[in-house]
Parts: sequence; structure tokens; C-alpha cells
Amino acid sequence: MAHHSFAAEYDSTKTIVVKGTVAKVAWVNPHAYVYINAKDQSGKAVVWAFETLSPNALAIRGWSRTSLKIGEEVTVDGYLAKDGKPLEDGSLHANSRQITTADGRKVFVGSSNPEAPQR
Repeated sequence: MAHHSFAAEYDSTKTIVVKGTVAKVAWVNPHAYVYINAKDQSGKAVVWAFETLSPNALAIRGWSRTSLKIGEEVTVDGYLAKDGKPLEDGSLHANSRQITTADGRKVFVGSSNPEAPQR
């Protein structure tokens, strides 16, 4: 997979907040992904694929592939993909700025958006 700039794929003016449970953590390069089971505005079940920083950048911040547990409740703040199209697996696509657990831990803080706060 080729690497891309934030601005090529995401819209910094279209923020989103998703509450749901962790379905999967893909600790892959060039960016890790966190998949969230959630419900859309009509109550239909959807899966969101949130791009995070690279695994190396997350590890430098103290996170690992096991920092989030499958089934754990989280709130993800992020930015919508510009094209609005689902990924090949059918999941909705966004870039995460911050993931917060039910107990208030800030996990995977940081975004590939150069204008986003990194801590």
C-alpha cells in the first residue's frame, strides 16, 4: 500500500465522533487501524475503520497492539475520508485524532493531520 498525505484522503473540516466497541486492531504499516462496531443515525450496525499513526509512532507514545481490547467501549474523535466511500471490506473510513476508553484513558492520541494536536 502506498503512503499518502492526510490532505489527500481526509477532510480536516469534517470531524466525527463515534462511540462503539473495538472490533479489531490492525497493527500494520504505514498506519495502524482500529475497527469500531457502532450504530449509524438510524440505529443500523456499521463498522468504522479509523486510521491511526504508524505502529512505530504509537509505540513511541507508549501504545501497543494490545492497548485496546476487543469489545472494549471507546469514543473516537476523527476526520472523515473525503470520498465518503466504504473500504473494500465495507467499513466506513476515517482518520482518528484521539481514542478514549470508557474509563477516560486517552489511547492512540495523534493524527496524520499536520494541524491536529499530537498529545
